[in-house]
Amino acid sequence: MSHRGAIALLLCVVMVTAAGGIRAQALSPWGGGTLPPIELADLDGIKHRLADFRGQVVLVNFWATWCEPCREEMPSMQRLKKRLAGRPFVVLAVNVGEGETRIGEFLQKEPFDFVFLRDHSSAAMKAWRVRALPASFLVGADGRVRYSRTGELNWDAPALLPLIERLLREPAAQRS
Repeated sequence: MSHRGAIALLLCVVMVTAAGGIRAQALSPWGGGTLPPIELADLDGIKHRLADFRGQVVLVNFWATWCEPCREEMPSMQRLKKRLAGRPFVVLAVNVGEGETRIGEFLQKEPFDFVFLRDHSSAAMKAWRVRALPASFLVGADGRVRYSRTGELNWDAPALLPLIERLLREPAAQRS
């Protein structure tokens, strides 16, 4: 097995049922305490901080182009973003350990309109205690992580939209 293959095997989490299908699981309430701030550059080299998105509900998704479950969940994330268009909701797709060229080639084939950030050293992944890809965190408008998920998630699942809608309806005092 190649070095890249071994890393892919270790980082990608696929939950398979006895029938061989992916087991749908929901987001779990976050109980892991405060996480460090994220400050990463996008593909144009522009720095973005998680704090810049305060007042919005943010889906932070750690992913890689070689991670099949990561790629498989992205279309449902795009549909979720589209359903919430015009609302204070943003997707930060944090690519772990890959170069600009590889990410760019992927986005040529799959044009998603998320904010794509590069965690080329995997420092953010480690700081957020991400042990496997994909990993998602739902951050409330107040900047606190509210929910998390390790492994692929179908963002079209009926139970997810009401949960996100609840975060979007938080009183304005909690949004600032």
